[in-house]
Amino acid sequence: MKKDDLAERLNDFIEYLEKERNYSQHTVRAYRKDLERFFEFLDEQKYAHVDQIVIMYYIGFMLRYGLDARTVARKLSSLKSFFKVLKKRGHIEENPAAEIRTPKTKKHLPGFLTYEQVQRGLDIDNPRDKAIMEVLYSCGLRASEVVGLDRNDVDLHRDEVKVRGKGRKQRIVPLGKEAKNAIVGYLKKRKHTGEHLFANYRGDRLTTRSVQRIVRKSLIRLARASGTNPHILRHSFATHLLENGADLRAVQELLGHASLSTVQIYTHLTTKHLQEIYRKKHPRAE
Repeated sequence: MKKDDLAERLNDFIEYLEKERNYSQHTVRAYRKDLERFFEFLDEQKYAHVDQIVIMYYIGFMLRYGLDARTVARKLSSLKSFFKVLKKRGHIEENPAAEIRTPKTKKHLPGFLTYEQVQRGLDIDNPRDKAIMEVLYSCGLRASEVVGLDRNDVDLHRDEVKVRGKGRKQRIVPLGKEAKNAIVGYLKKRKHTGEHLFANYRGDRLTTRSVQRIVRKSLIRLARASGTNPHILRHSFATHLLENGADLRAVQELLGHASLSTVQIYTHLTTKHLQEIYRKKHPRAE
């Protein structure tokens, strides 16, 4: 089916979810967002038609970019539902997503950078980009949380940052010395006067995709980097805290996770580190 024809059917699908399936507005927004991102991908890759191969390439693209399998599985589910409805209503003959296998969603160990890699990745001349990178690592923020920061969210006197996380939940996180210095340096040179902290060259608030590009540009030059997306700095933040003896629940609060089980996966990352300490310090380890 032609890509333009699919995009025209999006509102009909959304209306179906609202009126026939009685889905919540939150769920409907999630479906719309997933499908709009798929259409953006088609535009970026200049695909005029959609078939099974295109959708499989999209799944592979998301996995390679660093999205976790659970997120990719949800996006694939949105596509399957969308095409299923189109087929049911006679707009297409076959559902191109029907036979595509859902990625396994078992927990996997997130990648992280060594502190030496982080240091090299933060060696940046651009004041704005350096401040963004420092805040991502110093505070363990998501890319969306960074772009959502306003100038008033940063308290340079108390060395704190007010963060609006998932579900609009707010939390206060400490601001490290290096990140504070980077923000101060950036504020002295920035030209925009908007309430948002980080802006593009037009003075508008940065987008999440812009932050992704900034991080990739900074980390792609690192040898053996296990990832080049903003989440790799968040994973590194959590891992380095735990390696240095931080309490698991404290890390949970800093990351803004509702469940402790979500954070426990990071403990597996430090196993090798603990084994090395054991071998060096325990008198009967070897």
